[in-house]
Amino acid sequence: MIKTIPGFMRIAKIFDLFEEIAMLVLTLSIIIVASVGLFHVVVAVGAMVLTTGLAPTDPAMLQAIFGLFFTVLIALEFKHSILVMPDVQPHSMVRMRSVLLIGMMATVRKFIVLDLSGVNVMEMLALSASVLALGLVYWFVRTPASVAGSAETGVS
Repeated sequence: MIKTIPGFMRIAKIFDLFEEIAMLVLTLSIIIVASVGLFHVVVAVGAMVLTTGLAPTDPAMLQAIFGLFFTVLIALEFKHSILVMPDVQPHSMVRMRSVLLIGMMATVRKFIVLDLSGVNVMEMLALSASVLALGLVYWFVRTPASVAGSAETGVS
């Protein structure tokens, strides 16, 4: 019925083109962010190896490096979430699960870089609740195939 509206198909094609251009721009931007982040990780790890050897004992240095790792991983996961998979519908649960995973990764990154000496109890409670909520939503939107697979292996 909506296809019978005059000019609808032309507007839909223009919007599809806009969506493709937006995905290309976002993908290129994420590639730049991930590349710069990866460069910073390599430099930080190189500096750590040169200054402390292979036995780093500075927790602040480890927090900073793992924070950089997660930043790069989150950027790469963003790239995966915006790419259109040929065999998946654009508005499928696969994308929702990907966004939930990005949220969980970002929250875990926050836990890793969090300075426990100056932590606010309410902030810790909020972060914990957000991880729990994201995990529950991810569990609710899991695929029936993964549920059947976990039932066969005895994992829930």
